[in-house]
Amino acid sequence: MTPAGTTRPADPERATLDKAAAENFPVAPFFLPRVWRDDLLAVYGFARLVDDIGDGDLAPGGDDARLLGVTPEEAGNRLALLDAFEADLHRVFDSRGTEPRHPLLRRLGPTVRRCSLTPEPFLGLIAANRQDQLVGRYETHDDLLAYCELSANPVGRLVLAVTGTSTPERVRRSDAVCTGLQIVEHLQDVAEDLRRDRVYLPAADMKRFHVQEADLARPTAGASVRALVAYQAHRARDLLNEGIPLVGSVHGRLKLLLAGFVAGGRAAVHAIAAADYDVLPGPPRPGRTRLLREVGLTLRGEG
Repeated sequence: MTPAGTTRPADPERATLDKAAAENFPVAPFFLPRVWRDDLLAVYGFARLVDDIGDGDLAPGGDDARLLGVTPEEAGNRLALLDAFEADLHRVFDSRGTEPRHPLLRRLGPTVRRCSLTPEPFLGLIAANRQDQLVGRYETHDDLLAYCELSANPVGRLVLAVTGTSTPERVRRSDAVCTGLQIVEHLQDVAEDLRRDRVYLPAADMKRFHVQEADLARPTAGASVRALVAYQAHRARDLLNEGIPLVGSVHGRLKLLLAGFVAGGRAAVHAIAAADYDVLPGPPRPGRTRLLREVGLTLRGEG
């Protein structure tokens, strides 16, 4: 689901939060009120760590496993780690005041209480990572969308909850943006995901474009793979563009934050197109100039 991490230094909390700079979208930019930044970083820390567990990016037997109370023998068992992480999440919501084991979940506690957050979005992210251990292929686009409902959409819903701006219509458009961002990330990481024995390109679409899994293992993409990636990229951009009215529905610094989310995804789609849809040598990344251009277009409501 996410790019592979590097070996964690001694401070697992800091190591996780430092990954925010590598995302396609701004996590907690400087222009936000301090309390929002703190809350968004707390949410990000949870989401990043659960993805790192699901992707196997924790050092076996390292600090995160120890903090979660997982034995050294089970430290390499991702499902056991996810179970321990979920148990620690429940401590965040425990009315008896039981303190979580992991510092990232201790950081999350004040945000949960301040913003009256519920467990469901967090449990959805854990469920998505459990699914990654059991499901490595998706037959249809609808199957992939159902996965994104767990793996991506909870993050946008949490952003709206943290900022106190959640409405049914905003949630609907936020879901579209988050799903679009997830699909873009899948396109950037086709080769890496395949090495993890995961393929997020729907099998029905691969068949339609005459693409085999062996084609995804090549150093560069052939014409069929490029056509398939272009098709998926256009789908992602359409989803991201559904977020333009979401940006227009809010004001002030929140408007700029949401524009950054949408623009980050659209700039990544542009980078994929600029690479002629050849994502196999490595993830195409947008430059700062393109990102700023997309922010301006999004703020002006232009698709």
